[in-house]
Amino acid sequence: MTWIWIIVIAFLAGVEGILDEFQFHQPLIACTLVGLATHQLPACLVLGGTLQMMALGWANIGASVAPDAALASIASSILLVKSGFGVDGVAIAIACSIPLAVAGLFLTMLIRTMAVGMVHRMDAAAQQANFYAIDRIQWMALCLQGVRVVIPAVLLWLIPNEAVYLFMQNMPTWLVMGLDIGCSLVVAVGYALVINMIATKEVWPFFVLGFVFAMIHQLTLLALFVIGFALAFLYIHFTTSKQSTSSDDPLGDILDDYE
Repeated sequence: MTWIWIIVIAFLAGVEGILDEFQFHQPLIACTLVGLATHQLPACLVLGGTLQMMALGWANIGASVAPDAALASIASSILLVKSGFGVDGVAIAIACSIPLAVAGLFLTMLIRTMAVGMVHRMDAAAQQANFYAIDRIQWMALCLQGVRVVIPAVLLWLIPNEAVYLFMQNMPTWLVMGLDIGCSLVVAVGYALVINMIATKEVWPFFVLGFVFAMIHQLTLLALFVIGFALAFLYIHFTTSKQSTSSDDPLGDILDDYE
């Protein structure tokens, strides 16, 4: 029964890599679902949270396709579960996630190349007003995105547990440490990319306050969340009030421009 849930979760993660509606492809959600299906929730939850930090800066920009977070999450979770290391094997699973993400990138590019032909078929169906054919081709293209994660997940699930255990146990220490350092750098780069997109003069003080509050060890994560939510609410409230005041006095805006 477990392998059926693995197939369903892998399919949903692959599909959501395109839809972005329910976020099943996000590492935190995908790894958690695998942990629930395999009764290894604590280890998979730690793995998903760590991978989520790495994937913050992964985004498709123009023709550049980001590494495949869906395949990396599902495959590394399966390796972690089958190794039997539990939470102690999270570091090794994270080290394996980067090559898996790159492999998923090539699979994504392959599926998207195949989808070009499907788009031409949809154009031909649209000229004939064949809406049934358009829907059918869309579903086929979407299912291909799910299959690209299901097939590697099934292949990994068929590997004996002993083989996965020996593979992860015999990984060289220098390789694990090197990949772990690389993953840490990816986390830092991901945060930097996100900050670069949202950074303005108005939000920098909140960024500094976040570090100050984080240094107070008595504050729990829940307390930090409440503080951040309150600051965000106040910022949005005062920004909205300022905009509404400015719109009520258009002559003042014109005079300000001349000044």
